[in-house]
Order: sequence, then C-alpha cells, then structure tokens
Amino acid sequence: MAGMERDTPIPSEIKLHQKSRRLEIAYENGEVYSLDFEYLRVYTPSAEARGHGPGQETLQTGKRNVDIERVEPVGTYALRLVFSDGHDSGLYSWDLLHNLGKHHVELWQEYLTQIEAQGLSRDVDTSSKPTGGSCGQHH
Repeated sequence: MAGMERDTPIPSEIKLHQKSRRLEIAYENGEVYSLDFEYLRVYTPSAEARGHGPGQETLQTGKRNVDIERVEPVGTYALRLVFSDGHDSGLYSWDLLHNLGKHHVELWQEYLTQIEAQGLSRDVDTSSKPTGGSCGQHH
C-alpha cells in the first residue's frame, strides 16, 4: 500500500492543537512529534507543490499564519490535512509524517535557508499564484 513500509511506525495518537497551531503525533514507542501547521503546509506532498520530478518543486511561501481546519483519515495509511488557504490535495502518509517529525530540525532549517536565498517571505504568499501551464493545464 502506498506510504507504508513494513517498519513504518503508525501513530497511536494524533491531536490537533488549534491555538498553538500544532499537530501532535504520538507513537507506541514513546516518540512524540509536535509539528507546526506552517511546517506541514510547506512540506505538502501534493503534486501541485512538489512538481512531477526533481527540480519542479514550488517553494511554498507566505504560510506563517496558515491553520489546519480539519484532519481526515485516508484509509489506514494517511491523513488529508485541510488548510485554511484552501489547500487540501496533499496526502500525508504515515511514513512521511514520521519522517517530517524525525527530521524536523534539518528540514525546517533547509526551508528557511531556501526562503532567504530566494529573497522570499514566510508572510507573503508567492507560491499560490497561477503560473500558466502548471501540470499541463492551460488557463
């Protein structure tokens, strides 16, 4: 099944903390990750943001104040996070969520470095504007 390695840890508990804007994921082995909504949004696995191959990613910007409006289970292997900016096409598999938790510090630093290097902002959204021929669709 997509997103399921044999040894993928499956969360034992998932809590949505609206006030602190964090998704808390706990595992049977005692691991607990508290991932902020902005981090989850900028690392969305959706094709729209990731592109269809290496180098086609769209750096997600202006997501500092994004909220998660709801969390929907997808089968027994993933979550769909519905964000306040209308984004809901990313399926967060158990292995992706575990990876985002385990590598949070490095991934977040990488994102901040990219934002800075490109002169972009966590407060100004430049990633959602229509670009013309994305994913083969012409507007």
